[in-house]
Amino acid sequence: MSTDLSWPDGVAKRVLAEVDSTNAEAARIASHLTGPTWILGLHQTAARGRRGRVWENPAGNFAATLVMRPSESPEQVALRSFVAALALRDAFILATGRAEAFTLKWPNDVLLNGGKVAGILLESTGAAGTISHMAIGIGVNLVAAPPADVVEDGALRPVSVLAETGVRVQPEGFLDLLAPAFAQREAQFATYGFGPIRSAWLSVAARIGEPIRARTMQHAHYGTFETVDEQGALVLKTADGRISLPAADVFF
Repeated sequence: MSTDLSWPDGVAKRVLAEVDSTNAEAARIASHLTGPTWILGLHQTAARGRRGRVWENPAGNFAATLVMRPSESPEQVALRSFVAALALRDAFILATGRAEAFTLKWPNDVLLNGGKVAGILLESTGAAGTISHMAIGIGVNLVAAPPADVVEDGALRPVSVLAETGVRVQPEGFLDLLAPAFAQREAQFATYGFGPIRSAWLSVAARIGEPIRARTMQHAHYGTFETVDEQGALVLKTADGRISLPAADVFF
């Protein structure tokens, strides 16, 4: 990707000293926005992750949401989790210079030296099969990671950029790297579709070709992580054949 670090044209930025949740703030202001807007919360009082889980967000870590008005189908809109993951990795590389240290974990995590350093949460509003607004929430352990005993059993160890690389990045400085990186990946997605995004994501995917466990709301599936299909679903080779999972929690 390009190394142009200028703030993207037509994209607004709001920096809040304190907010309950940047995704919640995005929902409150979405109908009044005239274009894509990044919301950065320097302190969150009610941060959350996927499926309502608590997201630890101590001072100095990164919590931001990009709210935008997409025009595609809900299925296409959901593929922006891959766009966001690639943009996050681009920003991490710009900040640390360590491309080999960052990999991507399906469906929406970024790993640093094998530990979880960032997560992505997509939320949307709409009706009748259309999306009116979408919020891409991003949390990054810039300076501190939660202790291992607060994460789910079997989950990857939390890590921070500072502890793993020795690089200290301020939240606003990280946003100034992430926003241009996302704009570039978004332009690629808008112009060429999911194909190039999918290929780029697979090239840096964690544990591809290795055995994993994928847990849905109903079942746990064990198999080899083969690929991600054209709809973004996880493809596993199991003892009973190949299966595609559009949503699941993955454990290594």
